[in-house]
Order: sequence, then C-alpha cells, then structure tokens
Amino acid sequence: MIEGVRREGGRSSDRKCAVERPAVSRRLTLSVLPGEFGVCCLDSAAEMPAWADRGGFVSVTRTPEELSIVCSAASIPTGVQVEKGWRCLRVEGPLDFDETGVLSSLAEPLARAGISIFAVSTYRTDYLLVKGKDLDKAVRVLRLEGHTVRW
Repeated sequence: MIEGVRREGGRSSDRKCAVERPAVSRRLTLSVLPGEFGVCCLDSAAEMPAWADRGGFVSVTRTPEELSIVCSAASIPTGVQVEKGWRCLRVEGPLDFDETGVLSSLAEPLARAGISIFAVSTYRTDYLLVKGKDLDKAVRVLRLEGHTVRW
C-alpha cells in the first residue's frame, strides 16, 4: 500500500488515503532495436536539427535548460555534445497508462546488476537504453527475471 492523494472529479484533494496499486504482474516482452544510439545535449533555444530525424527511433525533449535528443549515433555530426554507445530495448506495447511498475520491473534488476539505464517513455510504450558493453548482460538479467527479450 502506498500513501497517495485521492483524485475526485479529476481534481486532487488534500485528503490522504491509502491506495492499493497492483504491480506489473505480467512478464514483459522487449525487442532490441538495431544500431547504436547517442544522447545529445544542445542549447535550449536550438532548432531541431535535420540530422537528428533520419528515421527510426528518435526522442526529443526540450526543457528550459537543454534540448535533449536521442537518435542514431551514425547521424550525429562532429562537434555536438553527445554520449554515444547506447543500445535500445523497446517494451512491446501498447501499455495502459494505469499500469504501474513497468519501468521498475526492468530498472530494479538492472540496477542490482550494476547496469545503468536511460529511460524514454512515449504515449504507447517505454524504451530502455543501456550502454552497448552492457547489452548482453542486460538481456541475461531481464530474461532471468522472466521477461522475454527478442533480437
């Protein structure tokens, strides 16, 4: 049980209540996406660069501090601040917005194994990026947890 704020009529109330939240009970299926990815950091006022959107998996997040782009490492030009060497696993979806514990069912065993992740969520599903050097170990760990990982 977790302590939460009760939602009434679409609005938060100040009353606290105990909320029963079921964890992910089903095992997840993930697919390893082809290729290597990079996580780029551009100035927050920068335009979306054409090189970033060359198909495949691309994620763009703008905050007051930065424009963060995840895209194919092969597309990223010299001179861009980037962390390369990421591989991507896609959780087969769609996932229900009310489903809880999806990321934690993946992140917790990977953390116990010493594997760092970069998580991206979309409307339909979640993506986990792990360093390429950790991909085989990550797949083994997730399979031991009962998840299915497809290449």
